[in-house]
Amino acid sequence: MGESFSILITTFNRIQDLKFTLNSLQFFLNEGVKIIICDDASTDGTSEVIKKEYPSIKLLVNSVNKGLIYSRNLLMNQVQTLYAITLDDDANFLSLYPLENIIEHFQKEPECGVIAFRIFWGLEIPKNLNSDDESEIVKSYVGCGHVWRMEAWHGIPNYPEWFMFYGEEEFASYQLFKKSWQVHYVPKILVHHRVKVSDRKSQNDYGLRLRRSLRSGWYNYVLFLPLPQIPKRFFYTLYIQLKLKAFRGDFKAAIAIFQALLDLIYHLPKLILNRNRLTKVEYKEFENLSNTKIYWKP
Repeated sequence: MGESFSILITTFNRIQDLKFTLNSLQFFLNEGVKIIICDDASTDGTSEVIKKEYPSIKLLVNSVNKGLIYSRNLLMNQVQTLYAITLDDDANFLSLYPLENIIEHFQKEPECGVIAFRIFWGLEIPKNLNSDDESEIVKSYVGCGHVWRMEAWHGIPNYPEWFMFYGEEEFASYQLFKKSWQVHYVPKILVHHRVKVSDRKSQNDYGLRLRRSLRSGWYNYVLFLPLPQIPKRFFYTLYIQLKLKAFRGDFKAAIAIFQALLDLIYHLPKLILNRNRLTKVEYKEFENLSNTKIYWKP
């Protein structure tokens, strides 16, 4: 079974988080699962540690920092197995038998191109790991915990590297939908993303994260939505960001929103050139899908 899977991790200057994750995956290595890591030009000795302590792991190293999406494309295009699991360097499985559950679901659902895992965000493991959620078709998936049927990946364009960070999952999900593939949320498979989300606002990259998150949403509007929907969705999200952040004195957010607008204008020719719009019927069908399951709360 393990020979059907690759586990892909991109990392940058988080060697301690990465070691925790890799130690949690030792069983999968023993079962023949291929683990491939892309070190995106870390300066904390990441590559040296992997070579010394995890010699069976395939290591790719960017000589300069290329960004998350470039690294994910690099990893995905190294895969020679049927399925490719993507985990963040600070994420690990909590549920038992994830490989068995993945294969069972893909075999039962031939139109499923991506499985989105149930994800708990927090520094500590929750006391209750059980969930009453049922599997369902959803709009998209979360980057830190999902698995591709590689047949589906090979049928769509690579992630857009010029997005830099954020938005690549939605981009791929629209492309999958256009090719009649589905994204399924499978709560039976639980991942622990060891992140305290509330701390992000105080971190140095808060403004950059907001800028890239906002602009990637707008990029996908222009690429995929029917023309009449674009102004409504764009101005609504802009209004909400201004109302909840900029007009409440969040100076960093105000700058990020302005920068995101400039990014949108700059990339507009590329967006128009690469558009792959949903028809009115497709848009209605897509909007009727359940929303992406990002955070699970026990």
